[in-house]
Amino acid sequence: MTHTVDYNAEKQRYEITVDGSLAGLTQAVPTDDPGVLVFPHTKIFDEFEGQGLGGKLVSAALDDVRAQGKKIVAECPYVAHYVEVLGGLLP
Repeated sequence: MTHTVDYNAEKQRYEITVDGSLAGLTQAVPTDDPGVLVFPHTKIFDEFEGQGLGGKLVSAALDDVRAQGKKIVAECPYVAHYVEVLGGLLP
């Protein structure tokens, strides 16, 4: 199983694909502050649940945000929990 995580700027979300199939997404919406993204929702599609893809998706998304020097607003409970456990990235 090969997975990749990429930012889809047109849809304002990070997407995780598994063997070329879209497996899930986490929205990352820009705000009026160019240094902040809002993460309102994360979804792993039913057929891909239970494989740890949510953590891989959010980890890769937050790594990308961190590399850009940005912060997040974690409205999504999954992202909020992930940030709470690992710390950082909140304004």
